[in-house]
Amino acid sequence: MDFATMKALVKQGEGINIEFKLKAAHPDKIVREIVAFANSEGGNLLVGISDDQQIKGVKFVDEEEYILTRTIEKYCNPPIHYQTYRIPVGEERHVLVLTIPPSSEKPHYVLHDLDNNIGKAYVRLADKSIQASKEMREVLKGERKQRNIRFQYGDKEKILMQYLGANQSITVSQFMSAANISRTIASRTLVLLVLAHVLKISPHETEDFFTVRE
Repeated sequence: MDFATMKALVKQGEGINIEFKLKAAHPDKIVREIVAFANSEGGNLLVGISDDQQIKGVKFVDEEEYILTRTIEKYCNPPIHYQTYRIPVGEERHVLVLTIPPSSEKPHYVLHDLDNNIGKAYVRLADKSIQASKEMREVLKGERKQRNIRFQYGDKEKILMQYLGANQSITVSQFMSAANISRTIASRTLVLLVLAHVLKISPHETEDFFTVRE
């Protein structure tokens, strides 16, 4: 990556595929962005850029890269593949760019209990990284297996499609109420229909939305 490409990314501003950090002061939080990019459509993390899109650069780029690399190796599971670029932006200052492709090993987790290998998965929502819901995690797992999904069109599926015929989207809670079914069955049904390419899941901070796939 060269200066012109980096500058073009900065001009775009933060979004689903771009995140700015002034420096690697909180690597544990930066790892969430890395994991979210890998679990979503990929993206670029630029260290040395302010929130108002000023190209500041970092003075000690070796140290910044070392901290990030060690943190990613320690807390990301499974391991994440990414590329690192150092872009000179001034006298002894660089912008550190981490380019993360969409992963084929989703979902990735940020470990918070290293001894027991327990962590949380994150995905991108606009310019933020949010914790992935149970349904989103199941969808990511299912997509990785790439199996042909079959489902039976029964009463609950009929109610679901009628609801979506009158409304743009539905949540697990709304489906539970409309079909008078348990949360487990509602969740499993929606995930199955996403994997069958009937529905699309859209992450949200409170509860994911499910819509008819176009």
